[in-house]
Amino acid sequence: MIGSLDQTVLQELWWILASTVGSLFLFLTFVQGGQTLLWQLGRNETEKSLIINSIGRKWELTFTTLVLFGGALFAAFPKFYATSFGGAYWVWMAILFTFIVQAVSFEYRKKPGNILGSLGYEVFLFINGSIGILLIGTAVGTFFTGSNFVLNEYNLVSWTTPFRGLEAAQNIFNISLGLFLVFNSRVLGALYLLNNIDFSDMEAFRQRTRDAVFSNFLAALPFLLVVVVGLLTMKGFNFDPATGQVDMVAFKYLKNLLAMPPVLVLLLAGLALVIFGVISAKFKEQDKGIWFAGLGTVLVGLSVFFTAGFNHTPFYPSRADLQSSLTIYNASSSHYTLTIMTYVAFLIPLVLAYVAYVWSLMDKKRLEAAEVTGIEADENY
Repeated sequence: MIGSLDQTVLQELWWILASTVGSLFLFLTFVQGGQTLLWQLGRNETEKSLIINSIGRKWELTFTTLVLFGGALFAAFPKFYATSFGGAYWVWMAILFTFIVQAVSFEYRKKPGNILGSLGYEVFLFINGSIGILLIGTAVGTFFTGSNFVLNEYNLVSWTTPFRGLEAAQNIFNISLGLFLVFNSRVLGALYLLNNIDFSDMEAFRQRTRDAVFSNFLAALPFLLVVVVGLLTMKGFNFDPATGQVDMVAFKYLKNLLAMPPVLVLLLAGLALVIFGVISAKFKEQDKGIWFAGLGTVLVGLSVFFTAGFNHTPFYPSRADLQSSLTIYNASSSHYTLTIMTYVAFLIPLVLAYVAYVWSLMDKKRLEAAEVTGIEADENY
């Protein structure tokens, strides 16, 4: 019975579940990536409408998954939620703002008489796809580099800088992780468009999309290199399970990967799948690369979250006060709460099956130009 599971097992189980949701979100950022490609790929209104209608069918899934990720962390690890959202609120408010303007843009971009015009809402979509993802990646980077908070004996949080989380952008590791996610989302966005749009009689549009896959992959590589080298060489935060004391350990995250071979396999397999997806799209001219690169992104995401949270590692470390650092053990809910949540989690496969079913219905037929123009595609090209 789940109720008889040890508290530690439940804490680790919920870190795995939350990590899975967060990794799925990283895959779904193909929507944000597609938004940033609107001006690069869309040379006329028909092409822009094809891009908007293609990714617009999925934008709710990205936002819902992000909210679900936040909700899972709130329920399973409330001390983290209170510390981060209560202390680093400027960065979270900025992220929320970029998703609000995204929702508004899809709704009002083509509304007659809107005062901003189509261009204004396209700028909002670009902001969400670039700055929004950059900020999310920068925030995830603090799982490794630490944040500027102190918890007192009553667990009240004090932030030691006036920037309230935005100071994370001053760290090259954090900003590199954010930029990598931005360009990776653009790779995923272009791959999704290749798979979802019927490019009949639009060969130039198709070729621009294939080129975008490869060019954005190349742009992502330097930032990926900075992240990987930094991860393997930096000092990391470590806690003693016997005393709970936190200290700094050389090559901590490299040691985590070596101590957890399955996590290292996830990382290497994920990177290999992303590379294969890019190669299949650019050089083999196949349109299924989104599924390889998407799965690869999920695996890389899992390896990042597992490296940050397991093997005696604080997943939300404090630079200002090492002993304020949060682990999945000292930041979690009670045994009762985690047990009830685990019973509820049995519904997750049903939800995923429903999402997969609806997705298959929406993407059963590729999007054609005639659907966004009201006339036959060959009359436009």
